[in-house]
Amino acid sequence: MERSGAGSLHGFPVALSSFVGRAEAVHDVAGLLDQYRLVTVTGPGGAGKTRLADQVAQLVADRFGDGAWLVELAMVQDPAGMAAAVAAALGVGELPGKGSATALARALASQQLLLVLDNCEHLIGAAAALCAALLPGCDELRILATSREPLRVAGEARYRLASEAVALFAERARSADARFALNGDTAPAVARLVARLDGMPLAIELAAARVEALGVAQLLDRIDDRFGLLVSGDRLAPVRHRSLEATTDWSYQLLDKADQRVFRHLSAFPGPFTLEGAEAVAGPDAGPAVLRLVDCSLIVPPRVGPDDRHRYVMLETLRGYGAWLLAKAGEADAAAASLARYALQVAEEAAAGLDTITREGASVRRLDAEDATLRQGLAWAAGHDPAMLPRLTVALGWWWLLRGQLASQIPLLRAASDLPAFGSELWCSAQIWLAQALQYSADITAALEHFTLVHDTVGDRGPSRALAASLTGRSWTLLNLGRTAEAADEARRSLIVAREAGYAASEGLGLALLGLLAATGGDRDEAVRLAHQALRIEADLPGAIARVFSRALTGVLIMGGDLAAAERVCVTGLARAREVGDLWNVAPGLHDLVVIDLRTGRVDDAAEHLRELLHTGLRSGLGGELLLGLDSCGYLCAATGRYAEAVTVWTAFTALRESELGDMSSMVLPDRQGIAREARATLGPDRARAAGERGAAMSRTTAAEYALMVTTGAPSPVTAGGAGSLSARERELITLVAQGRTDTQIAAELFISVRTVSSHLDRIRDKTGCRRRADLTRHALSAGLV
Repeated sequence: MERSGAGSLHGFPVALSSFVGRAEAVHDVAGLLDQYRLVTVTGPGGAGKTRLADQVAQLVADRFGDGAWLVELAMVQDPAGMAAAVAAALGVGELPGKGSATALARALASQQLLLVLDNCEHLIGAAAALCAALLPGCDELRILATSREPLRVAGEARYRLASEAVALFAERARSADARFALNGDTAPAVARLVARLDGMPLAIELAAARVEALGVAQLLDRIDDRFGLLVSGDRLAPVRHRSLEATTDWSYQLLDKADQRVFRHLSAFPGPFTLEGAEAVAGPDAGPAVLRLVDCSLIVPPRVGPDDRHRYVMLETLRGYGAWLLAKAGEADAAAASLARYALQVAEEAAAGLDTITREGASVRRLDAEDATLRQGLAWAAGHDPAMLPRLTVALGWWWLLRGQLASQIPLLRAASDLPAFGSELWCSAQIWLAQALQYSADITAALEHFTLVHDTVGDRGPSRALAASLTGRSWTLLNLGRTAEAADEARRSLIVAREAGYAASEGLGLALLGLLAATGGDRDEAVRLAHQALRIEADLPGAIARVFSRALTGVLIMGGDLAAAERVCVTGLARAREVGDLWNVAPGLHDLVVIDLRTGRVDDAAEHLRELLHTGLRSGLGGELLLGLDSCGYLCAATGRYAEAVTVWTAFTALRESELGDMSSMVLPDRQGIAREARATLGPDRARAAGERGAAMSRTTAAEYALMVTTGAPSPVTAGGAGSLSARERELITLVAQGRTDTQIAAELFISVRTVSSHLDRIRDKTGCRRRADLTRHALSAGLV
């Protein structure tokens, strides 16, 4: 998750029209959020639930230290993917080997935010399960959901949304026909019209758009006739569509047969689509039909997406209606297959762009814009087309890596890796991406097994990209396992094969690794020569690989003592990684900056970069960044004479470390164990033991909050009062909060009710000025309670 503050809004669109007649509803829902942690706004499709939630979020966002976050669920088709979609919207990385819900719970446990889940009805079970999983462990999380039916979760408050229909119709009708007036002649007909439309804004807006052409009386006549036909006709239509069919089906019936077919097929898109996408799914002649559908208000006019392409979108209710028509016509399977083929086309075209640094930015932005379509294509391929699935996963590998999602795709990559013919080019690529994902998730031994499998399979066929990639992968995994001699041998072999196969990426990675090994052996000149040689490779490489070369040069320059040059290279590489959102290189780049700052004595700069690194780890939910940050914090504390804090942080780091990775920090920083021994000696046995015991008792989140506190300069974010103003019971509660306990867990441990815990914490907030749970944790840490 990105850093945020009180009052910040994330993911909410800019309203292009006014919000009519909802002031009372906005304040009612805002009031419910004061009393309840889960509030669900219910109402029929098109009732204005989304706009209401947006207005409520704007009103209450400043109550939340970490702001308000919108997650639009209309594009999520598979209930199993809901938690992943929420995590992606919040920028929460998935934990290797664990589900998205677990990652969300960890990331949100210390956050004070409003989570808005919009359009839950088609995922009602998954939405209810996720809310039930998050709320007990995230005591400062409040959820505002919109749905056509309640979630039916314990503690849920429900708000049924009515419609300010007449005022809305009048405003929208005046937009369509400046001569329209709501007066004694038109008001009775408008009242009857909106009553027949069940007061739903979407239906009203579609009707109001026709005022100029038909007038209110004819609108009422046509809608009355159509409702009568539908109510007594096809009762197989979904319930959620029956009250909108009068308007929607009427607009649909005005189309000719060709345009009706295009409308049905475009409903297969789960989100925004380009004209090119429309033609791929609805047929090569779909372009003119799309323009007519825009004129008929059945498709929203195009807006520029993140990739600078114009994208259309079909409103949620219209999309659902179109999907029903598509199934009724027996065309749903064909449309889904066409959408998946289009997703594959987009993925493979973008993958070709990601294979070059010159087209990297445009390609990654295109994939970002097509995220919903790609997810749906993957889901369809996984269930229907075993030939397509591995092609899709291989094509999306670079994108997942850049966006920090590769580890979370391990189950899908496993499923895809054995589908191609054994030993084929596609099989090799699928195995290598699976190995990369395992390496990224710190399952180094498993990664080595898959790299080795490819090596053994193609090793006797002569030079190839697959053989070069397998050797390069083996060399880096062996280095991470501390097997440096074997790593060097494999890197040399990878150089030879890569040059013979013309595979510049593997050649550069082999040079970079040999440079790092030369630096650890003390041969600075050879290390710098090899790193520069990697950077001078004259090929249009993948951008992420080129930035790895930059990181390698940074590392050898640090080890060689040329810190000024190392900083120049690091800052440039980090800026390029941030520009394209390359999370694979951002966190290590921040760590390199901290190392340079520490070795040049710039402790203030080190603290600033370290805080960014720690925030990245806390908000992503991944532990690797946090462990790097904790280790660096120990060096910073020792360098500034805070020996107790150094011992505490390093003890926590040692206790929390779980990965198989070798100790890479020792390559660029002084011996940690030696500095820790000196710190313990300076403290004396009693203080050293107390500091160590404090660190050993910390959870990962508590340790990271402690590191943030000691790097901030101020011991605590509070000013109203210290721990001395708290009662013994209140000090006990704040200690348990700092140890990561939830309100429910605290209640069980102290044999009191959850409501009593909440009341105690409210009084503690009043006394200390702490707003968020993270602030309470830092307050307890600064007071020595933890």
